[in-house]
Amino acid sequence: MPLPMMSLRSRRWCFALLVIASSAGLFGLMAMTLPASNADPLSITMLGLFALTLPWTVIGFWNALIGFLLMQFSRDPAALTAPYLQHDGGADAIVSSTALLVCIRNEDTALVRRNVEWMLDALVATGEARHFHLYLLSDTNQPAIAAAESEAAAALSQRFDPAVEITYRRREQSEGFKAGNLRDFCNRWGDRHAFAIVLDADSLMTAQSMLRLVRIMQRCPRIGIVQTLVTGLPSVSPFARIFQFGMRLGMRSYTLGSAFWQGDCGPYWGHNAILRMAPFIAHCALPLLPGTPPLGGHILSHDQVEAVLMRRAGFEVRVLPIEGGSWEENPPTLPEFIRRDLRWCQGNMQYFRLLGLAGLRPVSRCQLLLAIAMYLGSLAWLGLLLLGLLGRVPVRADTGMILLAIIMIMSFAPKFATLADVLLRPGLRTAYGGSLRIAASALLEMALTMLVAPICAVAVSLFILGLPFGRRVGWTSQQREAHRLRLSDAMRCLWPQTLFGLGITVIIWRTPGMSIELALPVIAGLLLSVPLAMLSASPRLGHAMARSGLCRTPEEAWPRRAPSRDSSAPIMEIESTLATTSGIGLVNGPGHPGRTPDTVLDPLMRSHALAPRDR
Repeated sequence: MPLPMMSLRSRRWCFALLVIASSAGLFGLMAMTLPASNADPLSITMLGLFALTLPWTVIGFWNALIGFLLMQFSRDPAALTAPYLQHDGGADAIVSSTALLVCIRNEDTALVRRNVEWMLDALVATGEARHFHLYLLSDTNQPAIAAAESEAAAALSQRFDPAVEITYRRREQSEGFKAGNLRDFCNRWGDRHAFAIVLDADSLMTAQSMLRLVRIMQRCPRIGIVQTLVTGLPSVSPFARIFQFGMRLGMRSYTLGSAFWQGDCGPYWGHNAILRMAPFIAHCALPLLPGTPPLGGHILSHDQVEAVLMRRAGFEVRVLPIEGGSWEENPPTLPEFIRRDLRWCQGNMQYFRLLGLAGLRPVSRCQLLLAIAMYLGSLAWLGLLLLGLLGRVPVRADTGMILLAIIMIMSFAPKFATLADVLLRPGLRTAYGGSLRIAASALLEMALTMLVAPICAVAVSLFILGLPFGRRVGWTSQQREAHRLRLSDAMRCLWPQTLFGLGITVIIWRTPGMSIELALPVIAGLLLSVPLAMLSASPRLGHAMARSGLCRTPEEAWPRRAPSRDSSAPIMEIESTLATTSGIGLVNGPGHPGRTPDTVLDPLMRSHALAPRDR
């Protein structure tokens, strides 16, 4: 049966069989690679650790392959995986009240204000702003920043009155992290609005994207959450630039493939998404976990839990598999990336206590398990490496190399899939800078990924091992501007990786029969972690990459200057052929194929990208 003709139930069964069969094949190959008498405790432990690494890798591979097939052979892959797009109400009048929720904590107030002004300006220009109410929901605990927030809120109210009503609220006690912040809004004002669009401090959305979300919710009363496809804003941080180029490549195929079988049990990433307020208030209050933090108490990673609770209540959770009109800023340095990753790790480990929640859909339980496996896989890979080295386990070279090659291909499959699709489409090739730049950027991104993977694996593994002893990451503000990373800061964060790399090198060097070449990708990343972090944070290098077009994303293509409402703030209008050339498309205005009319990025809103501080 062709993929588009399969029912959602059949898709899920087919996907499950593919994952199980692939995992069994890889597990068997691993068993062949270990010693023939692999019934000893060491070999059994290694097989168990290898099994823990498989779910995330195998599911990612099949998501990518299915997504690639849809992009190549389906006329409208977005409508296939998101059937509500076929009646998204593009011409419907906006009649519902929508809250815009900007959640902030000790953030750069000037940056938050610029983002908000840009979005509200765009909404006012559509003539629909009267249906929106902006809430600045602050958990800030620094008095100077709180004072700046209050002044910014007053200035915004004065500027946009009476077109948009603006409310500023700061909690004295930030209980429950961001989820508590949102729950406080629900208790105070939630019943005044039909929907709420959740935004982080670094979020940007076009007016057309926001209006499309509202129209979808008006047309489809059974949908509880719609998550947009969030992409990274242009940056001159080399790390952020390379990282978001890779994310952009992997996201399209992966999201299409996952939406193909997840269907109405889609993801929610906590921002740049719209919520239906009535069921969210009634059914998505988070439980307080037994015990004390870091694994007990308030849930840190609230988003996916709220998604499974929304689905349990009978409302659909959908992802909008369309690029364009929804952005965020990515961490500008490797230490900032690790800090964010550890916060997610802590939150995901709390999901162990939620797997037994009554009434969850099977796919929802699977999503919680995958969120846990994403981080346990890092610990398992590291444990597998250490057991193999310290136990001096002899392995078959032929099957070992085959297994390694398969794992590498499967791990990079989402990026390979979208890369192939980009190269096959002339318009997309142009949007990304041409074939040579795309190929060079892809090679650079994959090299960085291979070097950074063991660095993050060590950080995650040490963090997970410390959780039972009370180690935790708090909910703090993120450093979002591109900046030079000092040697002392890099060493403070990455000395364990450096020491671990030295230890592995010594073990391999002193063990007869072990080849240091096979372990070079792991060793190189660990030994070079400090200089790699410093180099990848250099704004000077980032500017050079931007000028050369390396790791360029479509938002940087074909810029054209135009005056803005504020003559001191020039606006860059971004034109792109993605709408007519990609397998997914863009959110477009009427009469402008290949253009996002209000996709304009104000350089002042991303001043970290255009004029970073060299600190």
